[in-house]
Amino acid sequence: MRRYGLAILLVFLMQGCATPEERAARIQAEVDEMIKVYGPGCEKLGYAKDSDPWRECILRLATRQDYRTRPSTTTCTGYQGFYNCVTY
Repeated sequence: MRRYGLAILLVFLMQGCATPEERAARIQAEVDEMIKVYGPGCEKLGYAKDSDPWRECILRLATRQDYRTRPSTTTCTGYQGFYNCVTY
């Protein structure tokens, strides 16, 4: 009985896996969205459209935005007024 349950679980897990074509389509959609959002800003900064520096500008802006929206946590340790705080 346990063997059948494991086989059924494996079938459900395999259905959740994306094919290489689906992953490529998802990544292409993400790139298109980044171009739509950050492309005009990079053009205003003086980069020629569809050039390598323009693409690098888009990646830098997208990475910066991703870094700013990443959650962080601060942990403090110590005693009686002597604290050491670290933010991740």
